[in-house]
Amino acid sequence: MSIAVSRSTAVVGICVVLALLALVGQRLAQAGAASEPEAASVPLEPVVSRPVRAPLVVHVVGEVRRPGLYRLREGARIADAVRRAGGARRKADLAGLNLAAPLVDGVQVLVPARSAAVAQQPGGAESVDGVPTAPISLSSATMEELDELPGVGPITAQKIVDYRAKYGPFGSVEDLDAVPGIGPTRIEQLRDLVTP
Repeated sequence: MSIAVSRSTAVVGICVVLALLALVGQRLAQAGAASEPEAASVPLEPVVSRPVRAPLVVHVVGEVRRPGLYRLREGARIADAVRRAGGARRKADLAGLNLAAPLVDGVQVLVPARSAAVAQQPGGAESVDGVPTAPISLSSATMEELDELPGVGPITAQKIVDYRAKYGPFGSVEDLDAVPGIGPTRIEQLRDLVTP
């Protein structure tokens, strides 16, 4: 027994079935979407890596109220280190320091004492017979102060000042080895007379 279906009836039947399938598919899609939680839109932030700034650690000694190790921010000056150490004592000779000089990590800041028995040079460095008795800071000394050091003449003093202007403050006395004309022997002669 076969059922005779006209061609137009078959086309109408297929269209009805397709319409039903589309309707059911749409309902299922809406039901599935409603059951899943909507994802919250979170604005993306650009990834920026900021350099980690380690604090400078300096050793403040001499004529200050609280000598010791201090952590200071990058860009701090010798005046900031003296202030952190409680300030200078009355006997301190601040003219012997360049308070505006930038600090370098690991440096020792020596605040010298005034002395009546020792003659003062015009640049602020103390000397006896032309030899400095207080260590001279390589990072802040003038050409005249550097010229007074044994074995350092005006030409080498200028080279030290030029090196400091180009590369920044000295981190250690050993950095003098990078200055043209100064070798290991000269560094050993100057070791007790200078500080970074």
